[in-house]
Amino acid sequence: MKSSLAVLAVVAPQSGFALVGNSWSFSGTPSGGLKDITFPFNMAGAAHKSGYYFAQQFNFENVRDVGYCGIQNRPDQEGKSIVHAVFSSFQEGTTTSDPNCSPGADGGPGVSCAVDFEGPYDVTYNITVENISGSSWKGTATNTATEETVHIGSWTLPSEAGGIKSSQQGFVEYYPWNIGGAQCAQLPKTSVTMYDPSSKTSGAGEGRTEQPYEYGDCVGQVGFTSSRVDKGFKIEVGF
Repeated sequence: MKSSLAVLAVVAPQSGFALVGNSWSFSGTPSGGLKDITFPFNMAGAAHKSGYYFAQQFNFENVRDVGYCGIQNRPDQEGKSIVHAVFSSFQEGTTTSDPNCSPGADGGPGVSCAVDFEGPYDVTYNITVENISGSSWKGTATNTATEETVHIGSWTLPSEAGGIKSSQQGFVEYYPWNIGGAQCAQLPKTSVTMYDPSSKTSGAGEGRTEQPYEYGDCVGQVGFTSSRVDKGFKIEVGF
């Protein structure tokens, strides 16, 4: 894995055009919340074209709005496979001085961070959200085959924010529909495996994802399937 090629704006999901949800949780609830969380993703079977967002959401204690992290497929550049990694806060009052980040998220408050890097789609990438100090957090993407890590970005929440809560949900979204509207029968085929989360925080216990489910405007119309794999679920949609 090489250093980042570009930093691009994040297109954040709108729930009306999301396709698939999957809940995650930890068996423990440490006092003060989780200080780190890792979400593994594998895009084997995804086309090398822009359009999909494979993401996990998370909440922080004492503040209302969510954060997102995840990966997106991208067109190849100069014959090289490209992974787009995302780390965003939708919380009002979030600040950043990170060059990979910009103010705002989906036209509202928050901070959006993203980076493109070279990497194959047939390996698993760990997206890790980790406390730096106080209410500051960073996001990284790690190729689990090579153990090489790319910095996605960093931001600081309002001072009252605590650690990450022990449950939330993720999603699969086809974000071009956020502009043009859903066209269920024309959804491009893709697949992603979203694995159980993990944390090094004392008392976090075991992380687990639940059976994925359809929601949004195209339920029953996009060829959705999901199957249990070791420590996660493989999700397929489209034609």
